[in-house]
Amino acid sequence: MSLLYTLSAQSAPVLCCAFSFDGQLLVSGSVDKTVTVYDANQGELLHTLTQHDRYVTACAFSPCMLMFASGSMDKTVNIWRIGDGNAEASEPLKMSVQGRKSLGYSRTLVSDWSEEDVSEWLCDEGLEALVDAFRAHNIDGAELISLNTETLTTEFNIESVGLRGRVLRKIKDLRSSLMDSDVPDEFLCPITRELMKDPFIAADGFSYEREAMESWINTPNRSSPMTNLPLQTTLLTPNRGLKTAIQRWRSSH
Repeated sequence: MSLLYTLSAQSAPVLCCAFSFDGQLLVSGSVDKTVTVYDANQGELLHTLTQHDRYVTACAFSPCMLMFASGSMDKTVNIWRIGDGNAEASEPLKMSVQGRKSLGYSRTLVSDWSEEDVSEWLCDEGLEALVDAFRAHNIDGAELISLNTETLTTEFNIESVGLRGRVLRKIKDLRSSLMDSDVPDEFLCPITRELMKDPFIAADGFSYEREAMESWINTPNRSSPMTNLPLQTTLLTPNRGLKTAIQRWRSSH
């Protein structure tokens, strides 16, 4: 065995890597939220892709063409087409999802949605019947997440309890996604992707919600949730500094 190259373009632990079908390219995903593309023969960095908002945990090439996919804890998969040499960087394809075109509003914070974005969201959620009413009230993203039962009943005249409850549940999900987008990534448990209340450091050096990590290590698989390498010990150490930082963040938000 001989070491050919040591590639160090990423600033945090590398979670995944994959070779192209012809062996010419190598991609890797990292905790620093980037995807790097290397020339595997020369060991040279070609592209650093920054479209993901969370850890990049999976990379896979198409078996027969220069396309690859990157998966992230931000709940998205990006599909990339490698340029022909004239392009300055790889660009993600706008692919269909379950037969529908890519959702433009999903790339924008809810609070920044336009009235048209809200209408598109209603249609995608099966609430087409409410589009005209929402347009008549000029509801944009910021106003959408502030709607409540009283408003839907008195101003929108939604008398059906079932329909009203369905709308409110969808709005609650949007509020949660907006809150999650503001949470510093290091405050989220890598297992649950929720804000940690009692963070503990595991043998792999990462911090996890204590209860989630205890459940993880009680399974037959004693590997790290982040690196997939065996844990040398199941001992967990309280991360008091991180807990204090999270408490301060919660107080200010």
